[in-house]
Amino acid sequence: MASRMHQPRESAEFDFVLSRVEGPVLAYFSGTWPKAVQACKEMDVVVGEAADEFAGRLTVLKADITRCPLPVKRYGVTGAPTLVLLHDAEPTATLTGPQSPTTLSAFLHRHL
Repeated sequence: MASRMHQPRESAEFDFVLSRVEGPVLAYFSGTWPKAVQACKEMDVVVGEAADEFAGRLTVLKADITRCPLPVKRYGVTGAPTLVLLHDAEPTATLTGPQSPTTLSAFLHRHL
């Protein structure tokens, strides 16, 4: 994944990065279990395109559900891929499951 996305390795690192970011954050929760792998690989591309499109206006945090359980619980994430838009660390909108680039872009335009 490109350097424009932060990839915290654990819950504490997720929270640390989130506390340092100004502006909206797209928290992208991915999974590494067999049923989630393909959908998350596809979402890596879609989220990467959104990170490019909204560069300077949005920070992206990609977190593995099993390695970052505290934010998963905090934001009510129940599967992967899940996207949670955060303003001041508070969730304002959520998308669950694979999304097309058009859908994600429209979602971000609507909520930013």
